[in-house]
Amino acid sequence: MTVQVTFWGSLLAIVSAIVAALGRLSSVPALRWLAITYIEVFRGTSLLVQLFWLYFVLPMPPFNIEMSAFAVAILGLGLHIGAYGAEVMRGAIRSVAKGQYEACQALNMSPFKRFYRIVLPQALLAAIPPGTNLLIELLKNTSLVSLITLSDLAFRARQLDQATFMTLEIFALTLLLYFLLAQVINLGMRMLERRLSRGRMQGGLS
Repeated sequence: MTVQVTFWGSLLAIVSAIVAALGRLSSVPALRWLAITYIEVFRGTSLLVQLFWLYFVLPMPPFNIEMSAFAVAILGLGLHIGAYGAEVMRGAIRSVAKGQYEACQALNMSPFKRFYRIVLPQALLAAIPPGTNLLIELLKNTSLVSLITLSDLAFRARQLDQATFMTLEIFALTLLLYFLLAQVINLGMRMLERRLSRGRMQGGLS
């Protein structure tokens, strides 16, 4: 359950970060203010309160929006971390050299093609180090989903501790499992960074 929430929550966080960063940089005031509102609300409030709102408050009138605990966990974690990631992506997009944009205009590239082929790969490369920290933070925050009745790693650890009283052994193993999962994220992001770096060098040589 912890792995599933981390995986799907990370995908949502990445998409949210890119979309919100583009909205933040948009020349359309409505899109810009919508992105700013999302970023500031989710960065400025507690993740635990956000999960409680999604799970306990939204099903009540006048909202009447009911979701499963699994969906709430993914939505809450993804949007929360995505709000932090949006500022990372905004800085990464702005770090792309101005000459790259001018070259794209000279080649008569469409805005979408320019973003997808030129800007996004370079921005992702710049965003990977801080982005890795955010994804590991998302993994650690999955321990909060037990408070909305989801049976994750932390929840099971507490159950076993209450049943066996083997506190040291159980929580030492839980700590090790979280550490190993964090290293998997770290390794995956390093591999992605190397691939993007290699692609950038090949693009520069061509």
